[in-house]
Amino acid sequence: MAGKPTRRQEYARATRQAIVDAARTLFARRGYFATRVEDIAEEARVAPATVYAVAGGKQGLLQTLMETWTLDPIVAVTLRKIRAMDDPAGIVRLVAAVSRQMRESFSDVMRVMLSTAPHDADVARQLRTATSRYRKFFFPVSRRLSKLDALLPGMTVEEAVDVFWFYFGYSSYFTLHDDNGWSYERAERWLGDRACQALLRPAATRSRTGSPAER
Repeated sequence: MAGKPTRRQEYARATRQAIVDAARTLFARRGYFATRVEDIAEEARVAPATVYAVAGGKQGLLQTLMETWTLDPIVAVTLRKIRAMDDPAGIVRLVAAVSRQMRESFSDVMRVMLSTAPHDADVARQLRTATSRYRKFFFPVSRRLSKLDALLPGMTVEEAVDVFWFYFGYSSYFTLHDDNGWSYERAERWLGDRACQALLRPAATRSRTGSPAER
């Protein structure tokens, strides 16, 4: 059993977290390219050399932010819940709710990566990794729906993944919330309802507890 962290270890963790938080704030506010390591160091109240030593500079920090987003524990928790569910519409609406939660928590990281990737090969590689992890989430969800015989006639698991990506990939919440000014709640409800229609046999499109609009 691991012992209690030493003061040195606690300080190191706090320092690293301060650097990561500073980078996230500045990347979102100024953009990746306009943010210098010196700016991050000043925001975190450390020396620039510490940013490189502890976090690997700007690229290492963006990698850390990407991993924090794509490896969030909520992903594994959600998949465990879905494996135990037998309500197809409830599964799709849970995906809508979790995607909303992830978007509210990490939209700033997504935006930085999406806007930077076309201009930086390393960030483009990081974004490909993030996208791969993101899409992989939809495979066990789609397989569960297929096992429940809930998908539209003739729809394969791979096609279902593509439909999930269409509704819950990068663009949907940005369009509805940022461009259209919808609340996240309204966007979640609309996307969940439309995804049910696009994915599920008619008899499976209605949650046993009713749609969000009816509860």
